[in-house]
Amino acid sequence: MDDIYRGHGACVPEDVNRKLRETHMPWIAGLKSKFKDPLAARLIAISVSLLVGAALMAIKFYVYRRTGSSAVLSDALESIINVVASGFAMGSILLAARPPDRSHPYGHGKIEYFSAGFEGALIILAALGIFRVGFGHLFEPRHLPHLEQGLLILFGAALANLILGLGLIRVGRQTDSLTLIADGKHVMTDVYTSAGVLLGLLLVRVTGYYWIDGTLAILVGINILATGTGLVRHAFSGLMDASDPGLLEKVSTLICRYRRDTWIDVHQLRASRSGSHVHIDLHLILPGDLSLEAAHREAKELEQHLISDFAGNASVLIHMDPCIEPDCAICKRRLCAFRKQNQTADIQWDWKTLIKQGGAGERLNRSRFRDK
Repeated sequence: MDDIYRGHGACVPEDVNRKLRETHMPWIAGLKSKFKDPLAARLIAISVSLLVGAALMAIKFYVYRRTGSSAVLSDALESIINVVASGFAMGSILLAARPPDRSHPYGHGKIEYFSAGFEGALIILAALGIFRVGFGHLFEPRHLPHLEQGLLILFGAALANLILGLGLIRVGRQTDSLTLIADGKHVMTDVYTSAGVLLGLLLVRVTGYYWIDGTLAILVGINILATGTGLVRHAFSGLMDASDPGLLEKVSTLICRYRRDTWIDVHQLRASRSGSHVHIDLHLILPGDLSLEAAHREAKELEQHLISDFAGNASVLIHMDPCIEPDCAICKRRLCAFRKQNQTADIQWDWKTLIKQGGAGERLNRSRFRDK
């Protein structure tokens, strides 16, 4: 493998020594290693989210009943949305795991983008509710009883939510589940809400200024609104198959890692996600003297490498192009009956180069023609 890297110095291999950062959440961080099936890890994570969310929602409404705080009410309202969103997320995970069928030949993974957008919309709705209650208590401050007890209970709830939110995001990234990532971010907004509420109640307890309760509720609502807007925007990009530079870079790195001299150039690379599944298509320029069988073998080898590196969760379509005369300038294959000129350029393969239209040799030839 090292010889391959040295033979193509412009290619930088993917860092295979990347280490997973361990956290204080062994019950969630170890899900991927404990369950070989990512679906099992996703279902357990979202089930935990649903159960914990329901318990914390009940606790927050209890605190609101004891204190009458607008900030606590805002926190409790968001918890309702957390529970509803987790239930919706569980349904989307089950649907996304269904294999492709006649009605949905590309699978059902896009449902995860709908789920993320739904959660984002609910977060925005929660922010609007928080603004309504916060402004009311800002202009009409009221006494808040049982503050000490409320502070202690809310602190414990916020800590539990923090562990849950970080765990959901971690499992979502490990299993390529946008739904879990979105649900984790949603839970984290609840943590931010609780932190703002705790700060507000603490300041009210120290200063006696009850208008602080409503003010901090509004500030927390602004932060939640930004998070919800970001989730909706990300979901919209996924549904519209917007370009994913991170995914393109990963695919380009893999192509570069397995590069062969017979692979003269790659262009018009496209890649998109549908849930945990990746769709890749590209044009591969091969020597014109290869037989159809040999050309198919080269394309099949690249296809298998890409599918293997995505743990089987990928479909690859490769369009094979025969080389033309301008490709001689970038071709590393010295023994070729069709060669018209020596190699004069070494094209760097990165995602910005591989997504371009037309082969590198053809583009190089056009550039030289314009310079004359």
